[in-house]
Amino acid sequence: MIIFGFKAKSIQQWVIHMQLQLEGKRALVTGASSGLGPVIARALDNAGVSIVIHCNSNLEAANALAEELTQPALVAGADLSDPAEVRALFNAAVAAGPIDILVNCAAAESQDVSDLNDLPLQRWQHTQQVNVEAPLLLTQLFAGQGQAGAIVNISSIEGSRTAPMHGHYATSKAALEMLTRSAALELGPAGIRVNAVAPGLIWRPGIEEGWPEGVAAWNTAAPLGKLVGPNDIASAVLFLASDAAASITGTTMTVDCGLSIRPGW
Repeated sequence: MIIFGFKAKSIQQWVIHMQLQLEGKRALVTGASSGLGPVIARALDNAGVSIVIHCNSNLEAANALAEELTQPALVAGADLSDPAEVRALFNAAVAAGPIDILVNCAAAESQDVSDLNDLPLQRWQHTQQVNVEAPLLLTQLFAGQGQAGAIVNISSIEGSRTAPMHGHYATSKAALEMLTRSAALELGPAGIRVNAVAPGLIWRPGIEEGWPEGVAAWNTAAPLGKLVGPNDIASAVLFLASDAAASITGTTMTVDCGLSIRPGW
């Protein structure tokens, strides 16, 4: 349907459009072919945003997502552990016009667990390259466009609340949150807002069957008694990317069903 010139799939999409005023903007979403990435891309698409879909190697899923979206979409592959490929990704993204929204969603596999005593240096370095260095470089390139915009980094509650055998991942997310604050401080005068979203344990198909003890422990500890919905993370990203958050920068929005407020003693 077309409402006042805006092509909408539903009344709900129109309401989102009216609230956020994102129509006509362009976004680069890293890690958009799997996990949270497609959920975030769909939410932005529903708000009228054209998406540059980044993937590492899953071109089939990225192309399928591009076909599904209602706004113009571009697929671009890159290994984010390689700075040259990160630069090539951004250059491909801006070839069709400036990027208004950058969502750093891609991350090294959080379930790649390892005791710090046995952690291979290569794994540590790869995690920092993908989770911290690539967002830094993309932030620099984004700022280099010379225009205002919004950056949203996807962190994790492990950035402030680590877990056994997740030291490399938790360290990277803590660094990403400080990068968020530092970039917000320095880029604010240029009209660039930088924020982060820190999800807790996110629901995914099969998680209850594959990790019943972990899900049960989470549900017991979280005041809301449930896992985090992927769409709830996407909603947080939409808000922080939009003019509805025009006075918000340098913050990390925790979306964890209240788990982090549970006393630890």
